[in-house]
Amino acid sequence: MSHELNEDINEEETCEEETSCYTPIQKLEEFGINASDIKKLTESGFHTVQSVAFSPRKVLLNIKGISEAKVDKIQGEAYKLSPMGFLTATEIQAKRRDNLFITTGSKELDKLLGGGIETGSITEIFGEFRTGKSQICHTLSVACQLPIEYNGAEGRCIYIDTEGTFRPERLVAMAERFGLVGDETLDNVAIARAYNTDHQMNLLVHAAGMMAESRFALLIVDSVTALYRTDFSGRGELAARQMHLAKFLRYLQRLADEFGIAVVITNQVVASVDGAASMFGGDTKKPIGGNIIAHTSTTRLYLRK
Repeated sequence: MSHELNEDINEEETCEEETSCYTPIQKLEEFGINASDIKKLTESGFHTVQSVAFSPRKVLLNIKGISEAKVDKIQGEAYKLSPMGFLTATEIQAKRRDNLFITTGSKELDKLLGGGIETGSITEIFGEFRTGKSQICHTLSVACQLPIEYNGAEGRCIYIDTEGTFRPERLVAMAERFGLVGDETLDNVAIARAYNTDHQMNLLVHAAGMMAESRFALLIVDSVTALYRTDFSGRGELAARQMHLAKFLRYLQRLADEFGIAVVITNQVVASVDGAASMFGGDTKKPIGGNIIAHTSTTRLYLRK
């Protein structure tokens, strides 16, 4: 089963297999926004009208060369093109019916997840080392390319690797299992190695531009917290770490909302220091990141040895 995904996006409004509709930021030029200002927006990581509408005003004010009056004008036009008011529960239900579920390669795990990895949301996979977190990520990067009728999403994958665990040869073997062509499968996975938390954030901004240009179905960050453990140390930097992590997770959620992609993040665990769980015979390990990750993730999957 060969499935070619190399297609360009030239339409003013793009609906990706009915999971999301977004408008290229160049559309704002038709509403009186200067091309030079639009260029400044794209250079700052804003590639769609929705990304402007979703962003806090103070973020846009930080863009060099765009005045306060221009920010109000730009965001005002973005609001008109991207209504963000109330919807009825019936309308929300209809929107959710358009969500896709990407197979994990395991029927039992798909069943546990309600069909697979859901698009438009964040799924966190956490556990100790060698519990299969990266293996699932490798599988998903191939499975997302499958046709929808085979529990795929007919899209490419962006893979941010923070620990150097990505292995392309594993994708070739998985492609054969799913009936895909190995070389085409590799071409449809965009991989980048992140070396620090700022670089990790910058890669996410770059990923937004890629999504505005071509059809992507899945974004993987493996692992989301590894670099935060090395870049921020001790209680003195805890607040700064959590603030940076929260910003990164908000950006992930924005991409899920904006492009309708599935977002998968892996996370590590640490031993609980209070000892309460151990006293009562419970699990003494907990995922890193605290409530910030817990509240951001739509689905949390705990893998154990």
